[in-house]
Amino acid sequence: MLTRKIKLCHINAHITCRLCDGYLIDATTVTECLHTFCRSCLVKYLEENNTCPTCRIVIHQSHPLQYIGHDRTMQDIVYKLVPGLQEAEIKKQREFYQKLGMEVPGDIKGELCSMKTHLDQRNGTETANKEAGEEKPEEENDYHRSDEQVSICLECNSSKLRGLKRKWIRCSAQATVLHLKKFIAKKLNLTSFNELDILCNEEILGKDHTLKFVVVTRWRFKVRMHLSLTLRPKMDLL
Repeated sequence: MLTRKIKLCHINAHITCRLCDGYLIDATTVTECLHTFCRSCLVKYLEENNTCPTCRIVIHQSHPLQYIGHDRTMQDIVYKLVPGLQEAEIKKQREFYQKLGMEVPGDIKGELCSMKTHLDQRNGTETANKEAGEEKPEEENDYHRSDEQVSICLECNSSKLRGLKRKWIRCSAQATVLHLKKFIAKKLNLTSFNELDILCNEEILGKDHTLKFVVVTRWRFKVRMHLSLTLRPKMDLL
């Protein structure tokens, strides 16, 4: 089978952010037009604008941040195409947290472990332990306990929705609002999680937003990353 080598400079336009002209980091795509940018660049831009930086289409008149989503596939492609980019980014993140005297989040540690395993496999230095019954590494069985954690206060703001017995929960910062809606619907014995809307600072949260994204863009790292969410049935919003 014939193969053709392509220089990285020929595809740079497809894997770089229009806002910072650097390679995509934490790639985030606008759902309306599918243009992709670095998450931090796009969030900062949308604080004062509601249009796509590339095509200028209106994302949403009042809540454009609800119509963007993490593009894991694109980010994986960028990391595979650009040598050393992922390692350099993780190093920068570690140095940032250490400079602030903060503990390095578990998800960054997990990426380091995953990256080391990948390098070991590529270099042929990984040894398989078949006698141990091929047990999965501890990192794969921790159910996201090593992730950065978020403390959330759940407050019901409707007389038609009974309150939770335990309104404080702690979960992975990588969990999405949709995960939270499904969890609450099950706890309240609702027929569907679509009956709920979750709000922060009186703003309805998009179902694809991660809790880390909500903390950074809505709660802005207040009080040890505690996040207060308000629950409201959709019938109250009609």
